[in-house]
This record gives sequence, structure tokens and C-alpha cells, in this order.
Amino acid sequence: MADPVVERIEQQIRSKPIFLYMKGTPDFPQCGFSARTVQALRAAGAAEFGSCNVLEEPEIRAGLKTYSNWPTFPQLYVNGEFVGGCDIVSEMLQAGELAKLVAAAKA
Repeated sequence: MADPVVERIEQQIRSKPIFLYMKGTPDFPQCGFSARTVQALRAAGAAEFGSCNVLEEPEIRAGLKTYSNWPTFPQLYVNGEFVGGCDIVSEMLQAGELAKLVAAAKA
């Protein structure tokens, strides 16, 4: 039988081309790494993206660590694929790769 938490994670990831699991919300991030990731996404042209506040969803927070095999938050998914956390997203922004990924997700 399928794990209901995994099913919910997959449903969330499919709900928007760009989906961010973070602490807080895009308008009110509750940690510096989440804030930097939101800033990077917006700088790369992602005006809209889905998000989940893992501080309010402990079962999602716990399930994601196993699902993505990534221990920390934020976690960015684009077109259903795990991209990475704050450092990776920041590096991609600097290299110009994040803007390309965002543009491809919108297409």
C-alpha cells in the first residue's frame, strides 16, 4: 500500500511547475535559507510558485527527508524533479542556470 505522506508530497510537487518546501511562506520566510531561496527564485523570474511551510506540516517535513534523500530545508522541485537546497539554488542563480530552469518550467 502506498504511503499517504509520499502521495501527498508527489501531489504537491505535481501541482505547480515550481514547488518549494520551506520554513515559512514566500512572503514571510521563517529562516534565512528559505528567504534566500525565495529571493533567488524571484530574481530568476519565478513570480509564482507553489510552496509548503514545513513548520506547519511535520509529517511532510519528516517524509521529505526520506523522499528527497536531502536532510535540510528549503527543498526546490522544478517539473517534479528535485533541484536542491539554498546553496545549490544560489549557485545556479549566479551561473544563470536558475533563470533557464524557471523559463523552461513556465513553457
